[in-house]
Order: sequence, then C-alpha cells, then structure tokens
Amino acid sequence: MNGPIPSPPTPLDDRELKLMIGAIASVLFIASLGQTVVTTALPTILSELGGLAQITWVITAYLMAATVGAPICGKLGDLFGRKPVMQGGIAVFLLGSLICALAPNLWALVAGRFVQGIGGGGLIVVSMATVADMVPARERGRYQGLLGGVFAASTVVGPLAGGFIVQHFAWEWLFLLNLPLGLAAFVVLSRSLTSVPTGRRPSIDYAGGLSLALLLSLAVISASLGGSVLAWNSAEMLGLLLATAVALLAFAVIETRAAEPILPLGLFRINTFLVSNAVGLIVGSAMFGTIVFVPFFMQVVKGMSPALSGMFTFPMMIGIILGSTISGRIMVRTGRYRRMPTVSTLVLAVAMASFAQMTTQTADWWIAVSMVLTGLGIGPVMAVGVTAIQNAVPVSMVGVGTASANMFRMIGGSVGTAVFGAVFAAGLTRELGGALGGVNPRSLSKDAIAAMPPELREMVVSGIAQALHPLFWAAAVMACLACLISLFLTEIPLEDRLAPRGADAAE
Repeated sequence: MNGPIPSPPTPLDDRELKLMIGAIASVLFIASLGQTVVTTALPTILSELGGLAQITWVITAYLMAATVGAPICGKLGDLFGRKPVMQGGIAVFLLGSLICALAPNLWALVAGRFVQGIGGGGLIVVSMATVADMVPARERGRYQGLLGGVFAASTVVGPLAGGFIVQHFAWEWLFLLNLPLGLAAFVVLSRSLTSVPTGRRPSIDYAGGLSLALLLSLAVISASLGGSVLAWNSAEMLGLLLATAVALLAFAVIETRAAEPILPLGLFRINTFLVSNAVGLIVGSAMFGTIVFVPFFMQVVKGMSPALSGMFTFPMMIGIILGSTISGRIMVRTGRYRRMPTVSTLVLAVAMASFAQMTTQTADWWIAVSMVLTGLGIGPVMAVGVTAIQNAVPVSMVGVGTASANMFRMIGGSVGTAVFGAVFAAGLTRELGGALGGVNPRSLSKDAIAAMPPELREMVVSGIAQALHPLFWAAAVMACLACLISLFLTEIPLEDRLAPRGADAAE
C-alpha cells in the first residue's frame, strides 16, 4: 500500500439521488438530441444547400467530433471532476448550435455541426460516468437503462421535432431552439450536481488528444470518399489510408509515453473493455445508419412529409427503451449480463435484413415492426456495454472507460454512416446513371424528384430504394459479426457496494 485505503463515499439519500439523476438526464437529452434532430430535416435542408449525395456529411461531422470529444472530456472528468466538464460541454454545444443557425452554406453548417459534436460527445460521456460516481455497479444497470431510455427518447423526439420544424418553420430553428434548452439544462446542472474531488494532480495529454483527432478525422474522411469520390485503388485514396495508418501508429506511441493518456492502451488487455467496445462499434454503425436512411427512405421513396417520416423513429425508441430497461433490471436482479448482447445483436441482424428488402410497395407497418426490432437489438448493448466496462476498469479510469463505450459506438456511427453514404452514392450511379438524360443522380433533390413526370418519378424512387439495399445487407452482416464477437465476453459479476474514488491509487 502507498497510503491509506480511501473510505467509501457516503451514499446519497433518495431525494438527492433523484435530483442528480434528473439533472444528468436533462443534459444527456440535450446532447443526444443534437445527433438526431436533423435526420428528417436533411432532404429539406439539402434542397436549399446541396444535393442528396451530401446527406451524410451533416451527420458525420457531428459524430466525428463527438467521437473525438468523448475520450477527451471523459479524461478531463477523471482529472477535474464531472461538473465543470459538463458545464463547458454545454457552452461548446450551444456555440455550435449558433454557428449552424447562421450558416450561409452547406460547409458552414458542417463546421457548426462539428463544434456541436465536440460538446455533445463530451456531455453524453460525462453524464454517464457521473452515475458511476453515485451508485454501486450492480445498481448502475437500472440507471444506465434509464439513461438509455432518455437517449432513445431523443431518437424519436429529434426526428419528430426536426420534421415538424422544417415543415412549418425555417430550418434554422432546429438549432436556435437548442439555446433556451441548453441554458435551462446549465442552470439545473449548476444547482443540482455537486463536484467530487478527484484527489489527483492533473496532467493533460494534449499530444494524445490531437493525434486522436487526426486519426479519427482521417478514418472518417477515407470512409466518406472511398468508392464514391475516389476509387479505392487510386493514388489519393491509398495516400489517405497510409496517412490513417501512420496516425494510428503515432497515437499508439504517444499514449504509451503519456503520463495521463487520453485512452490508456493497457485497457485493451481487459476482455470486457475490448469485447464490449468491439460490439458497440458495430452496433453504432447500424443504429446511425437506420436513423439516417429509414426516414430518408420514407420521405424520398414513400413520399411522406418530414414530420410523418419522423414518426417511424418512434418504434425504434420503444424498442431501445424496452431493451435497455429489461436488461438493466436483469443486471440489478442477477448481477449478470453476458448473454444479453448475443441475443440482442441477433435480433438486430434480423431487423437489418428486413430493411434490405424494402421497396416502394413495402407496407408501413412492416417497416415499423423492423424499427422495433432494431431498438430491441440496440438497447441491451448500450446498457450492458457501459455498465460492464465501468465494472471492469480501475475506479480512477471510469470516465475514460465510459468514454470508450460511447467513443467506439460513435466511431461505428461516423465511419459506418460515411461508408453507407458512399455505398448509397455508388448505388445511385449504378441504378440511375443512364436514365436521367445526363443529370448526375447524386445531385438529385427531394423537390426535383417530386417535380418529375409520374413514370420517371416512379423509376427514380425505385432506383433509390434499390440503391439502399446493399447498405442494409452490409449492416445485417455486421450485426452477425457483433453477435459472434459477443460470445467471447468474460463476465465479471456486478458488485453491490460503491467503490471510493481513488481506490486504485492507494493499492
């Protein structure tokens, strides 16, 4: 022992715990809403600012920035406490919202989304890590399930709100409404959440943060351009892939030498950390691909309004809430979790295979059922992944561990969405390249399709539906891979007592 064993923190009474969980949930809702609020609005926004082939950039920019912001903010929360990091995250998120609202063109909007994502990614991670400071591992399943429900609620409220706003108001209000909501969350957080001293001398890994940002940016850019803008065997593409490999090597070297690494490489030797994050990465790609492309299908192929297409995210929310809540209760009751990701990823594979067969004639109720299955496949992975990782990593790295769960899910979301966008763009060219009289199918907009003669419009929307099929078949295969990986998860039974901050430092 290097010093006295820290005593366990005094448990919060029921009223204090509910107040803090409420504050955390409000912050998580604002941040996760930023991921989904633009999905149903994208066809309208891109009709004004760009073509349909650019659909993934507005989503990818947010996810890429959130992926970078997650581990950095998670580490800062371990070093400086959760409350100040959450307050800073809200400020950055609101700044990004303001940039988006004032954006004069597509790339200014993308820049604003990037700033939003940095703040939003940090808020999601630190809010979940705060739960680990307040409740024992075995009880966390219940609260992580609750936060999973909040996250799920944002997946339906976001698209619904986005569709309603662009249908009745200017799209800029998608972002302006974040300002009063964010300020309200800031006030609630400041009054409700107390700062927990870390007892550690801060050492910030600036080089690790910059190298991680470079690595993730190169990975997403490569995925976005490969096979669509640049051929995979082109000199430019090979150069990007080489740069990504060099950035990965540089990040590994920097993290090995850092005093307080952003992402300690030793965590990858922990089975729970490695397997849970691998599954989360794959599930993230399926989740965000569904959130983006199913409402897109309902608007462009089915001809629905933005608001009505947003309703089709509601069944997925129900599935996520049910899946995360049930898995949380199972963890509280039994302290076990190993089999749940295996079953849920199989359900997810079935849902993705169902989407891969959608046509202009597919019944709306069948799409809704597939969305419920998607949610049931995602919910347990989210709840189990965070709880299992928090239970497996050292107490002083709970923030980093929580960040990793969100980071890898967002990597899957950003890279997966970018890849899906490239697959879709290539599919548009394949299906419609010779049928539009010289018009580039990637420049099509929702309004241009609506103005076409009926026969041509029917051919175009059918081609768009066909272009989406490879995307969802790929997601189905990836969900099967996640199922196989989950079989290697080593279970560590969940404890029913709260470990003290700094316990591992004293050992």
